[in-house]
Amino acid sequence: MVTSPDPIETRYARSGDVNIAYQVVGSGPIDLVFVMGWVSNIDQFWTEPSFARFLQRLASFSRLIVFDKRGTGLSDRVAVEQLPSLEDRMDDVRAVMDAVGSRRAALVGVSEGGPLCLLFAATYPGRTAAVVTFGGYARRLRAPDHPSGVAPEDRERFIERIPQEWGGSFGLAERAPSAIHDERFVRWWGGYLRSSASPAAAVTLTRMNDAIDVRQVLPAIRVPVLVLHRRGDRTVPVASGRVVADGIPGARFVELAG
Repeated sequence: MVTSPDPIETRYARSGDVNIAYQVVGSGPIDLVFVMGWVSNIDQFWTEPSFARFLQRLASFSRLIVFDKRGTGLSDRVAVEQLPSLEDRMDDVRAVMDAVGSRRAALVGVSEGGPLCLLFAATYPGRTAAVVTFGGYARRLRAPDHPSGVAPEDRERFIERIPQEWGGSFGLAERAPSAIHDERFVRWWGGYLRSSASPAAAVTLTRMNDAIDVRQVLPAIRVPVLVLHRRGDRTVPVASGRVVADGIPGARFVELAG
């Protein structure tokens, strides 16, 4: 197991009536909030060497802030019928920043964390230094005015599999195909999913993420934005990343191999 250079303390921020688990690592000159997509467990981040190394590199030049969104990981679990909107989850970022005394931060969002960070930047421009999205999107599902989205029928098939297949290698073939035959990584991934959300919560969160559409807020974003996207992304088409970059004045789009 790889750990951070210093002991990691998990603390809790109050967001409304919900407790949000967070950790702070590093002491660099800028605050950097890392927003994981889909589901997460911040303790499990550090038990996978490649993930821990990634976070350590971020913490080497920043004060890195990681957290579990409400309903996931170490944060308060909420009733499936009461899982939060994107606006609620966005405000969890504000609550965590307040708890650590961060007046302004750069935000890094993965997948669904991307539109969450973009909505935060549009809502709290004074508290946002910059945004980086990786594999993100403005709208997930395909529509007549959004041909780059994922086909709704494909997402329905994915959602139908969650109750029967949650844990194990579920979803890994799309997210990290090079690791699908790595038995150690598959075991970690399965434990990560199970400790991040229940199958029922995962279904509801996935449906909520599929309903996201922040295209209308993109022109209002006035902070520097870097949009990173893998050319062969099997989860979110690279064209969805281009839609984000094209909609934000001055945004930079970088297409990565792989």
